[in-house]
Amino acid sequence: MSTLAHVFEAEGLATIALGSQRNQIAGTAPPRGLWCDFPLGRPLGKPADPDFQHRVLSHAFSLLDADGPIFAEFGEAIVDDATEVMACPLPPRHDPDAHPAVDEARGLRPAYDRAVERYGNRMGAGRVVDVDDIVGAIESFIRVADGTPWKEAGIPGIPARVAQDIRGYYETAALGLADHVPSAWAGTRWFLDQTRTGEVILSAREAMKEAGVKGPVWFYLTPGDR
Repeated sequence: MSTLAHVFEAEGLATIALGSQRNQIAGTAPPRGLWCDFPLGRPLGKPADPDFQHRVLSHAFSLLDADGPIFAEFGEAIVDDATEVMACPLPPRHDPDAHPAVDEARGLRPAYDRAVERYGNRMGAGRVVDVDDIVGAIESFIRVADGTPWKEAGIPGIPARVAQDIRGYYETAALGLADHVPSAWAGTRWFLDQTRTGEVILSAREAMKEAGVKGPVWFYLTPGDR
């Protein structure tokens, strides 16, 4: 991002780079950089808080008045509450003949649709796997968890990106179930620790690791801290 900022500036287009990691934005030195001490994935700080977001944007746009390179800091920090646990009641079993993860994912579709209608599809499915194909993607990871080599399991794309779409589907559905906007990583913790599909992804990850699959293929099925 900082490299592109230099390219655009050289062509006469003013830029502002917002970053959530101090060392990264300071080290890459964009022409105008604003460090915001926010959780990754929330560049404007607080979802559904337009006043806060406008304060961030006002600070960022004020950097356009600077003549030379500038590194600035936004004055308010947001610390992710790593202890928050989302209270998202999962749908009851509907089809006892389906795998629990498949039945769960199907049951969450109404909540997913409600959240997309309210918030838009900012982080849901669709980067690699369309929402209508999420169940099929989950089934491919079930096969991996059950011992099928990942290249033969029918994963519809790069495994990490497919897993990200599945997680995005669940985290979006969680917004349709929760009564508030959760902290930055609460949805991810809920998905991995409390859902049957999260259990499948973790099991598939472990199966790929034990099978000797190259590290990047299995490691990035979940965030790096898992």
